[in-house]
Amino acid sequence: MIALKSIIDTLTIEEQQKFVNYLQQKNKRKDTKNIQLFKVLAYSNDDSKNICVQLYKVENCNAYHALRKRLFQSLIDFTANKNLEDESSIDIQVIKYILASRTFLLQKKYEIAYKVLDKAERLADEHLMFPILNEIYHTKIQYASNYPKAGLDDLIAKQKENQKKHQLEDELNIVYAKLKSMLNDVTYEGTVIDFELELEHLLKVHHIEINTSLSFKSLYQILAIANISALVTNKYYSIESFVMKSYDILKQKKETDKQLFYQIEIVYIIANTLFRNKKFEASTRYIDEMEQLMQLKKRAYYKPFILKKTLVKALNLNYSNEQDDAITLIESFTNKKHEDTETLLDLQLTCFMFYFQKGDFTKAKSISSKFYHTDRWYKEKAGIDWVIKKNVAELLLYIELQEDDLFYSRLKSFRRRYSSYLKQIGQSRILTFIKFAEQYYIKPESIGTPEFLNKLELTFEWTTINKEDIFIISFYAWLKSKAEKQNIFQITLRLIKM
Repeated sequence: MIALKSIIDTLTIEEQQKFVNYLQQKNKRKDTKNIQLFKVLAYSNDDSKNICVQLYKVENCNAYHALRKRLFQSLIDFTANKNLEDESSIDIQVIKYILASRTFLLQKKYEIAYKVLDKAERLADEHLMFPILNEIYHTKIQYASNYPKAGLDDLIAKQKENQKKHQLEDELNIVYAKLKSMLNDVTYEGTVIDFELELEHLLKVHHIEINTSLSFKSLYQILAIANISALVTNKYYSIESFVMKSYDILKQKKETDKQLFYQIEIVYIIANTLFRNKKFEASTRYIDEMEQLMQLKKRAYYKPFILKKTLVKALNLNYSNEQDDAITLIESFTNKKHEDTETLLDLQLTCFMFYFQKGDFTKAKSISSKFYHTDRWYKEKAGIDWVIKKNVAELLLYIELQEDDLFYSRLKSFRRRYSSYLKQIGQSRILTFIKFAEQYYIKPESIGTPEFLNKLELTFEWTTINKEDIFIISFYAWLKSKAEKQNIFQITLRLIKM
């Protein structure tokens, strides 16, 4: 019952309705109870015994268990069919070519079969579909003796070269899995690692070089992990050189649009990394490159990336002292629906931050009031880093608005939930920052004393301001603005330029 309920919970309301329609078309008898069982499971939390009584008027019967098995199978079939509909049209087209060619081969229509296989090969090669390419070469080689024009030696050479590429993809997948495991240690165990050093070691062990033989997908997998590592540790400076060098190598590939989706993802990671390292002009250049790539292939990937591009562009504008332009840009997207929930939440929180820095706390509160889900929900949708930033930003807002009850209840909740985690990942200074904020709220006059200012400077003494995360600086700027009685945004810009 648990597995069945879990599967149903993964369906959206629209998908649930489609599944009901699917069952109605499938049912041959009018007394079938599968739709009734599905609706009970979808809209209630009744246990198995109660559901059985609802359906059959008895507590336990074989008919109920058989019905449950049939519903389970229908859900599996529906999910599989839905995925096939959503699958890349290129993948489906190539598979159709292969299946059709095999029919022609069995009918001894060799010339037609090989022409169809040639089409499949061109498509699969263009999109770096190594497993499917192997299947195409296998089929061509199998019947080559019946069709001398196929060129057996050439086919064997192609298959061996493809197998090497496929093997490389498999090795990179292993590296990816190891990096993710390593990242878990950073996230949950508080382990401190030199990511670039560890990555170089793994690549060496698996005999992998960052060169043009890699696909954009493979490099994206590696860079995505590096990006998450930097996100958790707030050390984007530690991945910048690796990210830039790796992409420069791959751009030397002759056909860079074979995996355009992953290339855009990589350029986004670069633009975001440069922004987090306060290199706004360089970041903006990569945003422009991202825009150019999004225009290719009839803007096939424009919609999936528009929110990410907008987010980084707005952030660069804001920290380049063009705050009004940043707000105008970001507000043109915050109220629109989009499948990319994570980036949409990033845009909304960023807009909140812009208004807070501007001193428009009423507008900031209006945005904050729309964050009505639980922290757990936001953690699943946008990650724990987003949740922590939201909580800290809201605490500062309650201070500015003098909302005592909300401030103290949220402060207590924040410390209970996140103190242990922040200590584990080496970000205890966020807790220290909150302590300073609380002190300011309780006794505002204390923040202007030499003792407080000295303690503040010592606590947040940077190894180098260039290596400090831009969002950490932004929070610190709020405290400093209170101590120096100056505009928070101007203090922020001044600190960033140091």
